[in-house]
Amino acid sequence: MCFYGIKVKSVFLKEQISSQSIKLHRIAGILITTVIIGVWATSLVLLLSIDIAKSNLLLLFTATLWQTFLYTGLFITAHDAMHGVVFPENHKINHFIGSVCLVLYGCLSYKKLLKKHHVHHHRPASELDPDFHDGKHKNFFSWYIHFMKGYWSWWQIISLITIYHSAHYILHLPQANLNVFWAIPSLLSSLQLFYFGTFLPHREPEGGYSEPHRAKSTSYPVWLSFITCYHFGYHEEHHEYPHVSWWQIPEICKNSGVRSQNG
Repeated sequence: MCFYGIKVKSVFLKEQISSQSIKLHRIAGILITTVIIGVWATSLVLLLSIDIAKSNLLLLFTATLWQTFLYTGLFITAHDAMHGVVFPENHKINHFIGSVCLVLYGCLSYKKLLKKHHVHHHRPASELDPDFHDGKHKNFFSWYIHFMKGYWSWWQIISLITIYHSAHYILHLPQANLNVFWAIPSLLSSLQLFYFGTFLPHREPEGGYSEPHRAKSTSYPVWLSFITCYHFGYHEEHHEYPHVSWWQIPEICKNSGVRSQNG
């Protein structure tokens, strides 16, 4: 009887720990999201105010790469929102955060991307996949252009042009700063996301695709996986566990039975 009581207590404690772990993950999720948005905004404001003419090339290059990394963080956060894991307690707030991130990223439509991304997960690397190539031109640049054409719109282009000129003529921000720290990082980020999150994981291997996800993962260590694309390169694991936040994927890679190239 005493043993039974101890066993029940042990199960109860495990459930409490599990519940506390879930709460901590949720708190960490919204905290990480806040940090990414906050650091991106602060960094952009500071960089737009510096005098480029008085800055050395190495500093400008590093700052551009840094801003590119933060732009990628905005998109990855929006991507997590599409899977409902940024703020799972409230779907409206979750999707609102995702929408804000995509507007900041490049005036992208969250609703449009949400619909297409779910199709991507249900029909990966197929003719129905909006992220896949056209079936003929499989090289990086042709695939990238085809990929971008599926997400860009005239409304987005007009919005970005309006913001650019308003920032220059109304807020008197230098065009050089806007080009180097606002326009170029966003474009570089799209290349980064496409290369590590679409091209590498979903291009067809020599032996053919591995079902059902038709995806493979990079073999990068955790620190490099984070730098390259917020662990988006661990792509097979993402397709297997789509409701896991980007910052939890390395733990999934370590503990799951998913077979991939990363270990």
